[in-house]
Amino acid sequence: MQTAQTALWVVALLVFMAIAFDFMNGFHDAANSIATVVSTGVLKPGHAVVFAAGFNLLALFIFHLSVAATVGKGIVQPGVVDTHVVFGALMGAIAWNVVTWIYGIPSSSSHALIGGIVGAVIAKAGPSALVASGIIKTVAFIFISPLLGFLLGSLMMVLVAWVCRRATPSRVDRWFRRLQLVSAGAYSLGHGGNDAQKTIGIIWMLLIATGYTAAGDAAPPTWTIVVCYTAIAAGTMFGGWRIVKTMGQKITKLKPVGGFCAETGGAITLFMATLLGIPVSTTHTITGAIVGVGSTQRASAVRWGVAGNIVWAWILTIPASACVAAAAYWLSLQLF
Repeated sequence: MQTAQTALWVVALLVFMAIAFDFMNGFHDAANSIATVVSTGVLKPGHAVVFAAGFNLLALFIFHLSVAATVGKGIVQPGVVDTHVVFGALMGAIAWNVVTWIYGIPSSSSHALIGGIVGAVIAKAGPSALVASGIIKTVAFIFISPLLGFLLGSLMMVLVAWVCRRATPSRVDRWFRRLQLVSAGAYSLGHGGNDAQKTIGIIWMLLIATGYTAAGDAAPPTWTIVVCYTAIAAGTMFGGWRIVKTMGQKITKLKPVGGFCAETGGAITLFMATLLGIPVSTTHTITGAIVGVGSTQRASAVRWGVAGNIVWAWILTIPASACVAAAAYWLSLQLF
């Protein structure tokens, strides 16, 4: 009886850690949803976080749980995951999030979580325990999502410039201040839909491993879905102001028309990835879109040094979080 009670407390602790990670994810990635709309002056920061959080939560009713299924069932071979693996994965992801938040670096919480899972699983059972297809498509989208964001953001900017070529600058600004509310809402919807599902996926993985949910179930328990979407919305409400400054001003200066194009390009990318069940980085996506918009003006409009530092953070995210996760896995064996 004592053993069963201890196991239940361990599961409860890990679920709490996952929800805390989800909250941190919203806090860390709030900048992705609101940086452009704040930097262009369309919304004040306080209004923007409430606006973005509302759309994060609305995503609960819009998207199918394809991303959650990929994380929960499509990255690790059946029977490998246990409480030690989940503990290691979460510790790896949380540690990397804290470090990048302290330094104001817009890294990927999503890939930190994937790196954490990979590191903990390799520490337990070696690379053969990973599902190659799930890892490959996730890693591929480290490069595809920012490139797609770049392409769509720049194409949107060129298209808008052509459509509005006869309009006065003041009229264009006035119209796109309104339209940017639509694009910001769409991006926040995509952010909530993709990112909350990653945490749903790891809790689902934990519940399957510990026998609280059957591996054949089509979806995780409803409470996990509601709690994870609520947690990411709450995290967005508190916001990550250090990263807002980097995303909104340091990469390139944006006007409402540029903000609209960046958010629309990013939102389309997130919608596509979520429908395909691919866990992508909202940070990578919106950064690529912002750089794409800036590059259509002139190459010097983009601060390539800042963008380069962000790319280095992307490259380091999975291996760094994987190393921490492997160490945390061995620590977990001693603790639990």
